[in-house]
Amino acid sequence: MTKYRRADPEISRRKFINVALGTAGAVGGLGLVTALAGVRPPNRITFSKLPAVGGDTLVHAEGDQSGQPIKVADLSDKITRAWPQGKDKNGNVVIKKDEPNNLLIVYKFAPDQLVAPTNLQATQQGVVAYSGICQHLGCQVGDNASKPETILCPCHSGAYDPRAGCKVIGGPPPKPLPQLPIKLDGEGVTATGPLEAPYFGLTESDWKALLEEAKTL
Repeated sequence: MTKYRRADPEISRRKFINVALGTAGAVGGLGLVTALAGVRPPNRITFSKLPAVGGDTLVHAEGDQSGQPIKVADLSDKITRAWPQGKDKNGNVVIKKDEPNNLLIVYKFAPDQLVAPTNLQATQQGVVAYSGICQHLGCQVGDNASKPETILCPCHSGAYDPRAGCKVIGGPPPKPLPQLPIKLDGEGVTATGPLEAPYFGLTESDWKALLEEAKTL
């Protein structure tokens, strides 16, 4: 599992050269250029991989409108897939689609159709959003053709109820799809915070570390 800890500082120029020279000596016939090419800086989390946070706009993740802001008029009781879009510390607008687990699903129901354990305070006018990744083995969930009021994971038939907090109603998923708190911003949909629980594959501690990382980028 990936651990979202702060990366070590980048290798200093002096240390980089020393490592490269040592490597070149050890491999004999290989030149310095080859040795330098084998020394890479530590991996770093990029803004495009960070999860949704408060202030992010939800944009279409597929179809002709891919990358365009989702409008309330686009939504229905069928899945609309979305990515979060935010601004990095330099003001650049970035769609956070380089982490597959950032995929979201958004609905619009009649407000009285949303029931507990849905966090109703995290919805508005029947619009509700969740993680779009199954909590069993990380597959994308979709509409259930045989039971339209539910969500189905095509991998192992995990089923969720989007009107009731995406609680598990069938199959092997161990827990509900996390809900994303949202508000309506004019015609669009904006996150008011991160997912209310970790997305697939992260522990609570990993999730908290990732959210802390998000504050720095």
